Amino acid sequence: MRVLVTGASGMLGRLTAEALAARGDDVTVLQRRPSGLHRREVLADVSGASAVVDAARGHDAVVHLAAKVDVTGRWRDYERANVQGTRNVVEACQTVGVRRLVHVSSPSVAHAGSALVGAGAEPADPRRARGHYARSKAMAEQVALAADGGPLAVLAVRPHLVWGPGDTQLIARIVERARAGRLPVVGSGAALVDSTYVCNAVDALVAALDRCESARGEAYVVSNGEPRPVGELIGDICRASGVAAPTRHVPFPVAALAGVAVDAVWAARLALPGLPPPGNPPLTRFLAEQLATAHWFDQRCTRSALGWTPRVSLAEGLTELGRATGR
Repeated sequence: MRVLVTGASGMLGRLTAEALAARGDDVTVLQRRPSGLHRREVLADVSGASAVVDAARGHDAVVHLAAKVDVTGRWRDYERANVQGTRNVVEACQTVGVRRLVHVSSPSVAHAGSALVGAGAEPADPRRARGHYARSKAMAEQVALAADGGPLAVLAVRPHLVWGPGDTQLIARIVERARAGRLPVVGSGAALVDSTYVCNAVDALVAALDRCESARGEAYVVSNGEPRPVGELIGDICRASGVAAPTRHVPFPVAALAGVAVDAVWAARLALPGLPPPGNPPLTRFLAEQLATAHWFDQRCTRSALGWTPRVSLAEGLTELGRATGR
């Protein structure tokens, strides 16, 4: 197929574009900065409608990963990148006759803060989603799935906590905070969480592209299907990355209150004109909830609909992470 991949400068987008090209698809990538891939490359922002139309023209399918994924920021930036950007991708597909659209979403679009134990892909709900990122991604998923119909087949894939060597989001932040002694275990560390090794997430997106027309109109959560206590998972990631695992525990009520305070401080900083945006906060209310609340998902529907199963286990992924960091 002729496939346009948006957001290919990120780890998941880059590896997805490489996997599609390796199997013989004709791949174009679109992102704001150079991806380093030896592919046709469009440097543009998905919030620019005309640029997206031009990039989509001549393609059979689009895998849409471009998004603002920071834990803090101004709502208008999330809305522009995630909601308007997705709307532009959808309209471009309809305008130029793209027949398949795989929209990459997040399980946070249906997470209201309570435990998710063996959950399915519940409908995205912007009203209950926690924080700007989750709310904007919920709105974006609704835009994408509403466009399914007629010649355009759309499905949404929600990879859960994707990680792997070279990850600048989850892994890099865990390692940075552990090395600085700023990575406590929130609560008991016993809440079961699942995650997705990056190769498995890539395989799922490729499978979604192939099954788009038969699995259309639905959202599917993707994970390794190996829930682990969150404290154990973080400790394993730290050890594989060559840093000491956290041992200090902070009660969840304390962490949640601290997160609320940090959220308020960062919001105030963002509202001040003329100041550069602050860096990543040490903690947020959303992060405290994620570290203390179970969230793992029933994978049976996903595996059946996509014809996909993870090929790299959690243990194998940790070994690969250790090998990449010289462990």
